[in-house]
Amino acid sequence: MRSILICFAILFVSNINAQEIPYKLEELTAPDFVKAVDKSSKTVILPIGVFEKHGPHMPLGTDLYTAREIALRAAEKEYTVVFPWYYFSQINEARHQPGTIAYSPELIWNVLQETLDELNRNGFDKIIIINGHGGNNSFLNYFGMSQLSKKRDYSLYWYQVSYDREVLDKAEALTQHDPYDQHAGNRETSMVKAIVPDLVFPEKADQQSGKDLDRLNNLNHVFTGIWWYAQYPNHYSGDGLKANKEAGELILNSVVDQFVNTIKEIKKDRNVPELQEQFFKESENPLKTKQ
Repeated sequence: MRSILICFAILFVSNINAQEIPYKLEELTAPDFVKAVDKSSKTVILPIGVFEKHGPHMPLGTDLYTAREIALRAAEKEYTVVFPWYYFSQINEARHQPGTIAYSPELIWNVLQETLDELNRNGFDKIIIINGHGGNNSFLNYFGMSQLSKKRDYSLYWYQVSYDREVLDKAEALTQHDPYDQHAGNRETSMVKAIVPDLVFPEKADQQSGKDLDRLNNLNHVFTGIWWYAQYPNHYSGDGLKANKEAGELILNSVVDQFVNTIKEIKKDRNVPELQEQFFKESENPLKTKQ
């Protein structure tokens, strides 16, 4: 019996020690950072958000809170180092609203590239972006393709959430159906209410309109950069009036579970690194690429 108790105690202490290494990059000591790189399978999460208006009822840092909270909850289940709040994002469409921090296109590109380079220099060879800001989507797509412009010693993965319809239906049953639910609407307000409840005020959501003004209905088959302002000049799309914490937790938990599975797949992935290596090798002399 005594030997069993001793073995249990050793196992218990070992488990505690295994959990002692923080997954938040800013909390790691330099010696623990070395261990964290190994423990994470050389994988790091970069949560990207921005400072922008979210209707009349939500904090400017909404996208930062959301992206990092999902990353932290996932890292707790599947150990991965999580980068601090990253807010150098594309947000030109909201420059007319107070509190918007809109850096130049050159700056956001260079800072992101240098951040990836530095993470790689410090031992990470798989970098996962989780983006909380819809205004970054086109930017990140192009940035991702640009990674092929020169040889990289890391692989970049952009996690793109796919919401479970059944979960969304359950969340709506606790709140309301929101036909314009894109930005600071029912879903996002509920999620942030679950993350930082004291900073979200659904009762103020009807102080401004989040309806689509459809001010470019005279044009067909075109894209113009003013499209978001034309539709939602209040920088608010949806209705957060009936959002609540319970609905937010449902959605968050579903997304976190999906993200955990994605992290596991990325850690095991060999295809992207191997294909990149082959691509970069062939790119050095395309005339020798088999036709």
